[in-house]
Amino acid sequence: MNFKKGFLSFKNGFKKFWFLLWKDNSLKGWIFSLVFLFVFIKFIFFPLLSLLTGTALPLAIVESCSMYHEGNFFSNFNDWYDGHESKYAGINITKEQFEDFSLRRGFSKGDILFIIGANTEKLKIGDIILFNSGNQGTPIIHRIIKIREENGEKIFTTMGDNNNQILIPSNNPGGVDEREINSDQVVGKAVFRLTPWFGWAKLIFFEGLKPESERGFCKEN
Repeated sequence: MNFKKGFLSFKNGFKKFWFLLWKDNSLKGWIFSLVFLFVFIKFIFFPLLSLLTGTALPLAIVESCSMYHEGNFFSNFNDWYDGHESKYAGINITKEQFEDFSLRRGFSKGDILFIIGANTEKLKIGDIILFNSGNQGTPIIHRIIKIREENGEKIFTTMGDNNNQILIPSNNPGGVDEREINSDQVVGKAVFRLTPWFGWAKLIFFEGLKPESERGFCKEN
C-alpha cells in the first residue's frame, strides 16, 4: 500500500511538473521553463557532452572572421584558394593538400562548431584546433600549418584562413604567438560546423564592446 501510495504521489507530482514545464502559458510557467532549461543545459547537457567528447568546450561559437571564406557555407573553394595561393606557397602547402583538409571552406563569425578532445600526438597539418590564447582570454580556432618537436613535445604553428599572416607579438601586441602553441594549450579539435550563424544570438550582445574594426559581418581579407 505504501509503495502504491508513493507511486501515485510521484505520478501526480510529475504530471504537475510536466504541465508547468510545457503547457502552462502563464508568466510563472515561462519563468519555470527558462530556469529549467538553463539548469538542464548547464549542469546536465554540457557536462555529459563534455564527458562524451573529451573536451571542456564541446561546442564553440566562432567570434571572429579569421577563418572566413567568401560566401561562407556556399564559398567556392577554387576561387578562394586562387586568392590565397601565394600565402600558402610560402609555407609549402599546395592546393591539392588543402583540398584534403577538414573544413576546407572555412567558417564564419557566429557559426557553431562541434569540438572533440584532441590527441596532440595524432594532430596533423590542416587540422583545426581550439587553443587557449593566454592574455586574450577567449580560445582561438585556427588551422595547423606547421608541426615541430622540441624535447619530445609537439609544438604547433597555426594561422587563420582569412588572416594574411601568423599572429605574433609584433603584429598582435599582448596576444598569442601562433608559432609556439604547445600541447597544454590545445582545448580540442574542430570536426564539423554544427550550425551556421546561430551563434549570433549570443554575439549580438557583445558587439558594442569590440573595436569597430571587429564588429559586424565578415568579409574576405
